[in-house]
Amino acid sequence: MISLLPSVNATLNFTAAILLIWGYLLIRRKQVQTHRKVMLTAFAVSSLFLVCYLVYHSQVGSVPYQKTGALRVIYFSILITHTMLAAAVPPLAIVTLNRGLKARFDKHRRIARWTLPIWLYVSVTGVVVYLMLYRF
Repeated sequence: MISLLPSVNATLNFTAAILLIWGYLLIRRKQVQTHRKVMLTAFAVSSLFLVCYLVYHSQVGSVPYQKTGALRVIYFSILITHTMLAAAVPPLAIVTLNRGLKARFDKHRRIARWTLPIWLYVSVTGVVVYLMLYRF
């Protein structure tokens, strides 16, 4: 079961990325209620990812990257930026969602302009890290 969690985590990250893009497109089309549902779903998916990620690494520990050369440099460049920005996603997402749910739309919009690209980057690079570490 534990051995499946990296694939589950990549799937959750990919799903979150799709939901984030969909949510963005919905709000651009002024479909506020559907946007709200999709973004809450993205938050739930990312929260489930975090739980699965923590369970996996509490059981397995750190998984070393085995490749060398340019691929190693690329992997660690992605991993470092991914990790640093991933730490920012939960508080940013919570504040952004809170402001949206409380109808503080000016403040919501201001922080969402930061939250969305960071959250999307973390979701996409999470899939890339998985592919580089477990599949390539």
